[in-house]
Amino acid sequence: MARFGFLSTYPPTRCGLATFTDALARALVADGRDQALIVRVDDLVPTGPSTPAPGIQVAGDLHPDDGIGRSHAAALLNETDLVIVQHEFGIYGGPDGDEIIDVLERILPTRVIVLHTVPTDPTPHQRAVLSRILDLADRVVVMTRAAEAILATQYAAPSTKVTLIPHGVQARPVAAPPPQSGRPLMLTWGLIGPGKGIEWGIRAIGCLQPDQRPLYRVLGQTHPKVVQQQGEQYRRDLLNLADTLGVAGDVVLDGRYQEPGDLATEIAAAALVLLPYDSHEQVTSGVLAEAVAAGRIVVATRFPHAVELLSGGGGLLVDHKRPLDMAKAIRVALTDPGYASSARRMADELAHANSWENVAGRFRELLTGGRLERVGP
Repeated sequence: MARFGFLSTYPPTRCGLATFTDALARALVADGRDQALIVRVDDLVPTGPSTPAPGIQVAGDLHPDDGIGRSHAAALLNETDLVIVQHEFGIYGGPDGDEIIDVLERILPTRVIVLHTVPTDPTPHQRAVLSRILDLADRVVVMTRAAEAILATQYAAPSTKVTLIPHGVQARPVAAPPPQSGRPLMLTWGLIGPGKGIEWGIRAIGCLQPDQRPLYRVLGQTHPKVVQQQGEQYRRDLLNLADTLGVAGDVVLDGRYQEPGDLATEIAAAALVLLPYDSHEQVTSGVLAEAVAAGRIVVATRFPHAVELLSGGGGLLVDHKRPLDMAKAIRVALTDPGYASSARRMADELAHANSWENVAGRFRELLTGGRLERVGP
């Protein structure tokens, strides 16, 4: 029996890292042989108590600016066989989350760092933080070739330390969307806030003739940290923009958190997924992975993960902040049946290979396959 330790945000926190950790931990312990111990990172977004699945224990919390807490977190993780740390600059305490270094220096078992962000143009302090994390890691997991290349060329990470394991997806049947009784449905989902580019999607709808417009549904809460800093101003700005452009009847902002079953129903009904993100550096997108695995056509800006995943088909890539180009891509995607068949073909190839069951198997092989030796300081 193996006991896997995790350091990450964790449900009921609603963020990509929490969802990732929950899915991976569940998949690793699904057969009942192994256990998972979670030290939950408190990123100062109020949540509530966790309700983990069988075989998963939430043993403690890691709070920012708490030296004793960092020592306690490391002590808990030292009771496990292998520790998987989810890394994102914004969730740990200190400038650029540098308090994670103190925790890593105290962890005794093998340390596996999963990088969710790999900046190509970091600040000097971000570079120093990530470089030290790479030094301390026994193994680094990235989810795209783009991230792998950035680590090699800009951070001099040794190839022997870096492993590519794609983002996991929920295994579900791949099918064509149901026949549309009205106009087609286009979705964007996830935590909403500045940088998601929703305004460009709304402007793209405004560039289409009324009889060409899909119904654009944006699903998800405003990111809790955005709410803390500016309330719901971004959502109000989006509603005002839709009203100003005369497309308020074509855009629905559904601010409810989507439970997995509800989200799956929405995705199954969609003809198209739009990812109008502003970021030029996003090397991992769980929403993109889920959309492709579900067989939906994707129109996305040219962020690295989208370029990597869609260049072979299954969608269209557009330049950032170009609503007219986005509108043209939406129109083409909805009228050319070749894109729908290409999307389903990609899904057939990726959905099973990147299911959480198979992704967990690749983590298990990495962690317990006998090839992983302690190499960090």
